[in-house]
Amino acid sequence: MGKIREFFNGVVSEMRKVSWPKRKELTRYTVVVLSTVIFMAVFFALVDLGISTVFRWFLKA
Repeated sequence: MGKIREFFNGVVSEMRKVSWPKRKELTRYTVVVLSTVIFMAVFFALVDLGISTVFRWFLKA
């Protein structure tokens, strides 16, 4: 039991050293991540649509 308590005391000690982002930074990072994900999803959807169209055109001929 002593080793478990020592482990969690170490975890709490390390968590106090962490520099957590402020609300403004967190909001900015969230917007960047979401916009990147949306952009990549649209990009790959368009690429997939283009490739599918080309394959359908080749198979049709």
